[in-house]
Amino acid sequence: MSYLSLEKLNIAYGRAAAVHDLDLVVGRGELVSLLGPSGCGKTTTMRAIAGLLKTTSGRIVLDGDDITTRPAHQRRLGLVFQSYALFPHLSAFENVAFGLRLQKVAAAELQQRVDAALASVGLSGFAERLPARLSGGQQQRVALARAIVLKPRLLLLDEPLSNLDAKLRVEMRAELRRIQRELGITMLYVTHDQDEALSLSDRIVILRDGRIEQDATPEQLYHHPATAFVASFMGYDNLFDNLAWRPGQVAVRAAGEPGEAGTVKARSYLGERVEYLVDTARGAVKGVGAGHFNEGDRVSVLLDPALAARIGVSR
Repeated sequence: MSYLSLEKLNIAYGRAAAVHDLDLVVGRGELVSLLGPSGCGKTTTMRAIAGLLKTTSGRIVLDGDDITTRPAHQRRLGLVFQSYALFPHLSAFENVAFGLRLQKVAAAELQQRVDAALASVGLSGFAERLPARLSGGQQQRVALARAIVLKPRLLLLDEPLSNLDAKLRVEMRAELRRIQRELGITMLYVTHDQDEALSLSDRIVILRDGRIEQDATPEQLYHHPATAFVASFMGYDNLFDNLAWRPGQVAVRAAGEPGEAGTVKARSYLGERVEYLVDTARGAVKGVGAGHFNEGDRVSVLLDPALAARIGVSR
């Protein structure tokens, strides 16, 4: 059953259309990611849901309530952005309490709710610290606690981990998923990072030029891309005759072994494997090899149809 519903949503910047007839349904308690390259419409869609952008046409319905034209402050949504936007002169506790104080929540209830929000993000012992004394990950947790303490009907997150280093991003993915499951909150998550979307989401919606290219579970999206655009975006670098292979599915072997003949154009050492770019009669192919080949070496490339994803054609 739908909890958030976008119905034929159109959004434009002046005369330039940014989102086209977008239909999307999110179930209660789901974590759905909007994924795609820059300019695909994912942040525009989120800002329209938040009430920060006007729609050209269509409807936004949340829990049976049409909020399409409602002012942002009346939508009861939580927002977490790439920039933490914490007040530098306020403690973690006071940053989280800020919205509740504006709502004139009683002191006892405010204390209980802020304590609970900080505990839910693992910051119970950090209530009195100023943002300058918190790490990037801890600041992001304060921003998250500030959003959830208001008990939003929907939590919108726009690239919230992009300012963190790689190791911390992985840790925060797990934390976000834990928090979402424990609270049962519905989340819409914007990212351009495929790994982030795959690890976090119940469903992933791939956007292209303001339209949905594929809406699927992470497993479906990873193994069964619907179009050439999705396949390419999800790492299928080898696409020929509606069959697609990831580089790890293509074996680069010594010349004369089974496969297609080719010449090594580039070699990339990736730690656990060596990836080769090979020039073949069908075009450039990316694959991995157990042997050691240099640029200019003749090799054989095996594209096994049994390993390929079978895809459609992009619009």
